[in-house]
Amino acid sequence: MDTVLWAKAHGAATHFPVALVVCSGALDVVAFSLPDRPGAAGLEAAGYWTLLLGAAGSVPAVVSGLLMTKGSVLGHGALRLHHLFVWPAFALLIALATWRGLIGPRAPRPLAARYLVGLGFAVGLMLAASYWGGELMIAR
Repeated sequence: MDTVLWAKAHGAATHFPVALVVCSGALDVVAFSLPDRPGAAGLEAAGYWTLLLGAAGSVPAVVSGLLMTKGSVLGHGALRLHHLFVWPAFALLIALATWRGLIGPRAPRPLAARYLVGLGFAVGLMLAASYWGGELMIAR
């Protein structure tokens, strides 16, 4: 298939997981900050589902990116910088979603604190990858 088609598919597929994972992080931070409030459990549940959906949505984004670059996992220039952030972000996101899926929406507080640190790294990596992906589009 044409790389232009895969570029459009990749652009469409990437926004879904980025938005959901950032939203999940925000929901979980608020829930963690207000543990004894009545709405905290609902926020944790929303954070749980948005993380799982974001991780699931990251798979089509990665597949379309690989098809667009014809299997290049590093590249050069801005593509290389994009990939240097994408691969750790993807691995960390899948690991966190797997862990969270096994633990469930409510993790014990010490584990939840560690999880939030990991999620913060994943969000930072995803946003950096998004920046360099945008730079690739501007360079066209």
